[in-house]
Amino acid sequence: MDSMQLFTRQTKAISTARRSLLIIESIPGIRYNEIVDVELGTGEIRSGQVIEAGKNTTVVQVFGGVSEVDLLNSRVRYKGETLKLPVSPDILGRIFDGSGNPIDGGPPIVSQAYKDINGVPANPASRMPPAEFIETGISAIDGLNVLVRGQKLPIFSGSGLPHNKIAAQIIRQASLKGKSEDFAIVFGAIGVSYDDAAYFINNLEETGALSRAVGFINTASSPVIERLSTPRLALTAAEYLAWEMDMHVLVILTDITNYCDALRELAAMRGEIPSRRGYPGYMYTDLASLYERAGRISNRGGSVTILPILTMPDDDITHPIPDLTGYITEGQIVLSRPLDRKRIYPPIDVFLSLSRMMKEGIGEGKTREDHNNVFMQSYAMYAEGNYLREISTVIGSEALTDRDKLYLSAADRFEKEFISQDENSRRTVEETLGIAWNIFSMLPQEDLKLINEKYIKKYHPSVSGGE
Repeated sequence: MDSMQLFTRQTKAISTARRSLLIIESIPGIRYNEIVDVELGTGEIRSGQVIEAGKNTTVVQVFGGVSEVDLLNSRVRYKGETLKLPVSPDILGRIFDGSGNPIDGGPPIVSQAYKDINGVPANPASRMPPAEFIETGISAIDGLNVLVRGQKLPIFSGSGLPHNKIAAQIIRQASLKGKSEDFAIVFGAIGVSYDDAAYFINNLEETGALSRAVGFINTASSPVIERLSTPRLALTAAEYLAWEMDMHVLVILTDITNYCDALRELAAMRGEIPSRRGYPGYMYTDLASLYERAGRISNRGGSVTILPILTMPDDDITHPIPDLTGYITEGQIVLSRPLDRKRIYPPIDVFLSLSRMMKEGIGEGKTREDHNNVFMQSYAMYAEGNYLREISTVIGSEALTDRDKLYLSAADRFEKEFISQDENSRRTVEETLGIAWNIFSMLPQEDLKLINEKYIKKYHPSVSGGE
């Protein structure tokens, strides 16, 4: 028996109770992130977590707050372990709260193991680069901003934009194209409203997507500390499914902004010196500790892909949260408010969006041989159409040539037929590319300079032999 189990480390030396923090006397051997039990004078026991372990004092974040803590009669009992998630294949199809407790009315998980939610860093030498196409069923992603296995690709949104609707659609539709391997979704909702929580849960249950998904729901009314544990619980579940069950896992986290706000709130409680916009200086490192848990590992059958969603305060893409996220991740999908006002769903901004791993996931044997050419031509066509749209507001549409008007019409069609689609519409990548080719048919064939001639002969609707 471990000698640590022969005695209980506890103290009654609580000096301060402030909001959800307890400042107590340090005990030798106390570790950062260690879990504690706070026994109130009434006998009620609450869980807490060590968030600062100093030489003389220890700061404990209490789940549920400390308003009822009696400084004289309460005691803190140290458990000698960090927060762990019980895991087994039975976690699939289940929904948990931000502490890892089931909230779907089902039985407790009969665990095969307990995993530290902080994870274990993968050996860099064993990492493999992201590769292989993940089909979301959304043309603006699959055609222009491809998501590949092992990638971390965030969605930058704004208040009121339909990022939750997009997240739910990806949860329902995402799959590995042409692969028979097991695929799973892990979803983490951080600091969401009760309405949003109910929306996600009902969506999972009604569409049948829950059978291959694991959900972690943290509501805005839950303790702040749970906002920090929710994404780590989700990633721990994903790592278990990927590395021990050889599944390919897509992790969707929303809203990372709520996570960062929780970091800032805790830092303010602790009296830390703030950095940009009041956020702690270590926020970059903290976000990296989440995002870098994505990847592929050699000699492992599974993979972890992360799609974090964050709302940009005041639609400011230079705000610290999207700014730091952009440095860590491999691109971004940006939602456009002007497109949303035009009732285009999903309102994905083609020009601000980027997937740096796109070329690793497209082409012959992955999507289709003409994918990269279609992507480049679509981008060029839409860019010229938007430029002409801006010009026409200055000089008037009457001054435009017939060719200019053709590109204007092509840009309009691209928005209405390619970017826009119903939230229940799941397009294959072949259907997505087919829509692009139909729009190309509006243009003079000699303008398709970014497409190989053999692909024009094979796929152009107006050319003999075209599909």
